[in-house]
Formats: sequence, C-alpha cells, structure tokens
Amino acid sequence: MNRLDRITATLIHLQSKRLVIAKEMADRFEVSLRTVYRDIKTLQEAGVPIGSENGVGYYLVDGYTLPPLMITEEEANALMISEKLLANFADKSLKKDLESLLIKVKAILRSSEKDKVEKLENRIAFSSKPEMVENSWLSVVQKSITHGTVLHISYSSIGKNEHTERQVEPLAIYFTGKSWVLIAFCRLRKALREFRLDHITKAVSLTEKYHHKTPFSINDYFQAQIEKYSKPS
Repeated sequence: MNRLDRITATLIHLQSKRLVIAKEMADRFEVSLRTVYRDIKTLQEAGVPIGSENGVGYYLVDGYTLPPLMITEEEANALMISEKLLANFADKSLKKDLESLLIKVKAILRSSEKDKVEKLENRIAFSSKPEMVENSWLSVVQKSITHGTVLHISYSSIGKNEHTERQVEPLAIYFTGKSWVLIAFCRLRKALREFRLDHITKAVSLTEKYHHKTPFSINDYFQAQIEKYSKPS
C-alpha cells in the first residue's frame, strides 16, 4: 500500500470508531508507530480535525464527515462472499440485514463492477448446509447490547417443560456452531444466565437502560467458565 492510499485508509479508519489507538492502525497497515504519527500529522496539516487523548488514541472531531465512499471490486466481492457464508449461520433477522447492506453496496458500484460481482455471486455455493436451528432474534438482541437496553423475553427452558417471562440485561452473544446463545444478567434469577435464541419465542427491546459498574468481557467470562468446570469435584 502506497502512502497516499494508507493515509486515505487511515482517515476512513478514524471515521469507523469513536476512538482509535495508534497501535491498532500500525498493526493494520503493518507500519511503525512513528509512521502512524506522521500520517496523522499530515492529515491534521491538510485541515482534517483530528483530536487526541494522551495515551489513549485519536478521534475525528464531532461534525466532520467524509464524502460518500467508493467501494472497490475486491471489497464488494469480499462482502458478497461474507454474505454467502453468513447466510448459512445467521438467523432470519440478520439475513435480512445482510441482504439490505449488500443491495446498498451494489447500488454505488459502476455498471462493469456490478456485472463482475453478479457473475461471481452466481458461481459461489456451499456443498452442504450446516445443521443450525432457525431463530429470528439476533438483530434485536444485538441492538439491545449496543444500546444498553433491557430486553423482555419469553423463554422456554432447555430440558425443562418450563416457560417464563423474563427481563434480561444483554451482555454478549456467541455461536456454538449450531445455535446463537445470549449471555445476559437475568433479573428473575438475579445472576448471569445463558439463553439459546432458538428457545426465545418473543423478544422486545424496552426503553429502560441498564448499567453495570464493571465492564463485561466475554473472554473473561469464558475463562471463568473453563475454570469453573475444570475444578475437580
């Protein structure tokens, strides 16, 4: 990647997040931290309002936006292949969101690029579909996590003939290879619980916000589970 392309990509990267640390950009572009600092300075001298938090990272000042982005053929192909792949693992709500996103991306491609993407799309397939239980709640669950809102669910417990109404505070989700699982603080049980999305019969995101004093880390959660079940009985 030449310097001009890297500086442009740096600007796009800055717009993609509220705060970006220099090491993150150095790792992505495979350059030194000194090069990142130099690129940031070049953008600032060009008039781009980039702020910094000492020891934390860089950010674009609120109100600054880039013009509409152009998508390359390679990027469109990567997105299309991702959509094909995720279609085998995503629930109904996410499939709909992916399809909508891909349509928007195709809309800004040049005619020649559209033809190439369509040609590739018609020539990619999977020999078998993984065994996965269908559900329709991934989209609303993701939104509750990012917005920090309480989720009201109707849930059928696994292995029990029990149906409950619960208010939960969504923290994370993970995929088992067969089903999506929500990790949440359950207000009914007053503890962290896991909920398979295919056992949720109804999910409504409430307007109520929730707050936790300690930030949740899914890696720490998994590590705690490993330690819990590896202890000798």
